Amino acid sequence: MPRTLESQITMEKTPSYYVTRETPRRISAMSRDTLLIVVVRDPVTRAISDYTQTLSKAPDLPSFQELAFRNQSLSLVDTSWNAIRIGLYALHLENWLRYFPLAQIHFVSGERLITDPAGEMARVQDFLGLKRIVTDKHFYFNRTKGFPCLKKPESSGSPRCLGKSKGRTHVQIDRDAIEQLRDFYRPYNVRFYEMVGQDFKWD
Repeated sequence: MPRTLESQITMEKTPSYYVTRETPRRISAMSRDTLLIVVVRDPVTRAISDYTQTLSKAPDLPSFQELAFRNQSLSLVDTSWNAIRIGLYALHLENWLRYFPLAQIHFVSGERLITDPAGEMARVQDFLGLKRIVTDKHFYFNRTKGFPCLKKPESSGSPRCLGKSKGRTHVQIDRDAIEQLRDFYRPYNVRFYEMVGQDFKWD
């Protein structure tokens, strides 16, 4: 990490941190005062999005159902598949709480980040102890991508939108498979809500 003055906040982002087992210990060893921000979304939607993105790079990928289930007729979900395993948020959080108190971890709703980006950013700024500089005037909704974009000052050119890999139409998945996955994730989601004191309403 770069040197940081007392008046500065250094931020670093790596998507795999939350689900990599050794990461909490390593970050704690570096600094126990680190504040952690985790963006979470409906684990079923997240898994389908993950599959859609991978499929765009590897068209010969097996079907979603083949990867998601060890035996779909018995509703046996394959938790060894990374797209499924990532959504077991409560299990990952248990590992983080061995090294950091919950007060140092802030969870951002991926759904509200789309529908109310200013509200989510306000909570992030509060968590970091910052003045609320980023507000609703800094966002506009891009109908083409289906996501909000960040407005830049007039002098700095075009708005900042998510890249081409974001906002693509998801692969259509069999409704029964989706319901089986919702049943699978439900107890993990409830446990996660209880742990963080927040209901993300993924059911």
